[in-house]
Amino acid sequence: MIIDKNSNFNEKDLNFDEIDQGFTTKEAIAEASRCLNCAKPLCRTGCPIENNIPAFIHALSKGNIGEAREIIAERSNLPAVCGRVCPHEKQCEGHCILTKKQKGINIGKLERFIADFDAEMNLTKDKMPAKTKGKVAVIGSGPAGLTVAGDLAKMGFNVVVYEAENEPGGVLLYGIPEFRLPKDVVRQETNRIASLGVTFITNTLVGVNITIDQLFERGFDAIFIGTGTALAKDLNIPGNDLFGIIQAIYFLRIITLYNEGKVDQKEVPINAGDDVLVIGGGNVAMDAARTALRIGAGKVRVVYRKTEKELPALRSEYEDAVAEGVEFCWQSSPLSFVGQNGRLSGLEVETPMGKTILSTRKVLLAIGSRPAARIISTTKGIEVNSSGYVITKERPYGMTTRKGVFSGGDVVHQPATVVLAMKEAKLVAKGIADYVEAKKLLEEC
Repeated sequence: MIIDKNSNFNEKDLNFDEIDQGFTTKEAIAEASRCLNCAKPLCRTGCPIENNIPAFIHALSKGNIGEAREIIAERSNLPAVCGRVCPHEKQCEGHCILTKKQKGINIGKLERFIADFDAEMNLTKDKMPAKTKGKVAVIGSGPAGLTVAGDLAKMGFNVVVYEAENEPGGVLLYGIPEFRLPKDVVRQETNRIASLGVTFITNTLVGVNITIDQLFERGFDAIFIGTGTALAKDLNIPGNDLFGIIQAIYFLRIITLYNEGKVDQKEVPINAGDDVLVIGGGNVAMDAARTALRIGAGKVRVVYRKTEKELPALRSEYEDAVAEGVEFCWQSSPLSFVGQNGRLSGLEVETPMGKTILSTRKVLLAIGSRPAARIISTTKGIEVNSSGYVITKERPYGMTTRKGVFSGGDVVHQPATVVLAMKEAKLVAKGIADYVEAKKLLEEC
């Protein structure tokens, strides 16, 4: 952690420890006991993957934590992750009938408790069926790739996941800060998926180290592309080549590597005492702003072109950012970067009061991302739309314009939440299973 000892920054106030320490067993059972176990559970309709929320909460209320974990596992391969980073306020908890009375059940925290307790006590051993259904390659080990891999493994498929980094986890590992999602939790989830018989091959960049055609030559019946949106979008305004303009997703990745001792401090692009502007209003912008404060930035301001009510970030993430000292510049549209001798010195913005220059030497861009083209450019027959997103079919669900190649998650439907990527991936997993079954039936005939 980088701290300016001469500043007012207090390491005890802000660090990378997980903020919410979760429920104790007594607290979890007491919270679960408040659930009304509704006949028509709105919480379940609010969950993109239709988790059987009343059932696992009811099991927990009776102290049957193992049973609760088994119920969750029917729909989710990443409960410890979802329990922490899902937008519960907009989904399950937002639909809870008690929320109208400001007494909604803390569903996410209960899911997290069950997953963490299970991992610590090693309660559940998922059944590992014989791998007789076929062989599937999964490219990318983010939420979509892990979901497809886990679902297919449970169905009896031999699944091999190819990951470009030196360990699996994708955006869960490198894109979400430690204080929101501890890396050991991500590793816990990927290890559980590996225990289903899934093989992970790391440090392998598909499209560079190996191609789609070569994967088929290795005997795979189907291939899933779940590479997400790896390329950050630039802000195309004057001065965008000045030194001091940094992509937020790159910054978050470097901080993860630095905190784990994998890169030197000199690689961190923000120094103690820096005045930082973050351009954007989504959850990545909130993560970047809060992370900048934790490494000792002197001042962090988020620049957003609309109003507070229109902020796309979760309300809870915004409120946490404000509580930690992040400032916001509303209705401020960037016009140009200002600098001298090739170095950034400010950002000119248009506000309701006219043009003004916000002084800064570091800007973090959090304005979205798009897919990389290395797989598509090295493979014939896979079509993309004008923005580079992969085009897929409804039947079999998720198949691209090339037979046997499927895709899902952000690389198809643009950046979204972890659970929405999982929802899509579950549908694609079924599409892959249907396709391989039909393929093998035709081969037998």
